Amino acid sequence: MSRLSTVCSIVAALTFAATAAVAQPSPQDWPTRSVRFLLTLGAGSGTDIGGRLLADRLAKKWGQSVVIENKPGGDGIVAIAAFVGAHDDHVLLLSPSSSFIAHPYLHDNLPYKPEELAPIARVSSTFVGIAVPAVSSVHSMKDLLALANAKPGELNWAGTTGANSFMFEAWLRANKLDLKKVPYRNAVDAGRDLAENRVQVYESAVAIAQPQVEMGKVRFIAVLNTVRTPAYPDVPTVAEAGYPALTIDGLVGLFGPPSMPMALRERIAADIKEVMESDPIIKDRLTKTGQLFAPGGPAEFGASIAAQRAVVDAAAKALGIQKRQ
Repeated sequence: MSRLSTVCSIVAALTFAATAAVAQPSPQDWPTRSVRFLLTLGAGSGTDIGGRLLADRLAKKWGQSVVIENKPGGDGIVAIAAFVGAHDDHVLLLSPSSSFIAHPYLHDNLPYKPEELAPIARVSSTFVGIAVPAVSSVHSMKDLLALANAKPGELNWAGTTGANSFMFEAWLRANKLDLKKVPYRNAVDAGRDLAENRVQVYESAVAIAQPQVEMGKVRFIAVLNTVRTPAYPDVPTVAEAGYPALTIDGLVGLFGPPSMPMALRERIAADIKEVMESDPIIKDRLTKTGQLFAPGGPAEFGASIAAQRAVVDAAAKALGIQKRQ
């Protein structure tokens, strides 16, 4: 190769590199097209309600459509696998962290790794309650324990995805209770079956069981969170009811791919906090559907997830449950 050809090749390479660098959008330029929020839960869940409120406000702020895609099923794995497989910073996951932090104890051969879910923003804390049919004789956690002991193997129960169900199952095992778990792809269907007494216990997000509660067909006997829900202030926490081992807070937030720069994650979190704090309708709607208004950035959300994971790990250790992978 001649000296002139070599020089031309170097110049061309440098020009290409400079062009590529310019072509990479800055955090302030994102999004450049439609954004998709993949949800681990179905329509009517607290995550869905909050997600749709956010999507509408963020679409106006970003100047791009924000589409909600409900992908329930597989204990949250359906949505997570679709998110991880997209490899796209315009396809984000909106999910309770409880949907996946117990997965290593529950499933073999998961189609994703924890580090593939990069925390962007904490949105809310979802209240999860223990609900029973209105016709049930159970009015407290002690009543539930007594009935389960009196009727081993005769009661059916349903639960939410991931860590919440794991904690409830751990509690059942610790108390040597024999209840049959009924799996549901869509949590709303479990709420309907609870109302008809086809399921006798439902460890449910407040938003899911709320329609049946308001119709007088279902009642909550406790919430798993560290504080009472403003939606039902008379319902005690499981700790107040005497069963602190059941306690776990439900954290809902947005996740992006690990390749997403921290600067962009922080900018998205700031946008979410801004639209949430500037619109009182969002806070009011979240509160009424059993959620706590809790916007936070990637560092805060990551720390919250780590704390929640520690609770699950401690419960597993106490019962001698090993990770499957």
